Amino acid sequence: MPRPRSNSRPPRYDSALACRELAAADPKLARLMALAGPFTLRLATAQSPFEALVESIVYQQLNGKAAATIHRRLLESFAPVCESNNSEAVENSAKLHPSAQHLIDCSNEQLRSAGISHNKSLALRDLAAKTLDGTVPTLARIRRMSDEAIIEHLTQVRGIGRWTVEMLLIFRLGRPNVFPVSDYGVRKGFALTFGKLKPSDKVTPAELPKPAEMEARAELWHPWRSVASWYLWRACDLAKAT
Repeated sequence: MPRPRSNSRPPRYDSALACRELAAADPKLARLMALAGPFTLRLATAQSPFEALVESIVYQQLNGKAAATIHRRLLESFAPVCESNNSEAVENSAKLHPSAQHLIDCSNEQLRSAGISHNKSLALRDLAAKTLDGTVPTLARIRRMSDEAIIEHLTQVRGIGRWTVEMLLIFRLGRPNVFPVSDYGVRKGFALTFGKLKPSDKVTPAELPKPAEMEARAELWHPWRSVASWYLWRACDLAKAT
């Protein structure tokens, strides 16, 4: 699940209505929601799909602190061409962010110096190329596309899988009906809420639910599966606190 951001806003959909309808549709989920408390999802603002996916690629397979450092170094390395080099701009990627053409034109050494691995460099350059050729839509265009159409377009980028796009749909675009069945936290939260997994248990693959089981339960949650997913992540947080 993506980290919280300071420049954020609540989703545009009616989250209070979503919570009421989910609680009425699924009593077990309602108990989790009561324990977890209010729905407080915040969306990142001022990020284009290109910028959000640059960040996603950098963060892959790294802990949050290390990834944040590399992402910051990457942005700072483009300061001369982005006409800014002050700390406030660095904190706000909307003010200081390389364009797709900047990423195409930069040297391999520049990316290596920021801490970008070879595979991630290839992914970033492919993302840049597919942004320039229109495969990666603009923010204005992506807002008019269906969830599945967005997934179809963005998974054409090297290193971008369905899960990464689902995180963008939930946490950047604020889509209300996304259910990332491959996400470990969602699977664990599902097992804690609907299965036999206890907070003190060591999680084994056999205890995690299969996608078909999860999808069957989630039929109760339409059109608010993103909200249900958020509460399944909270189930994991509650388990850690016990």
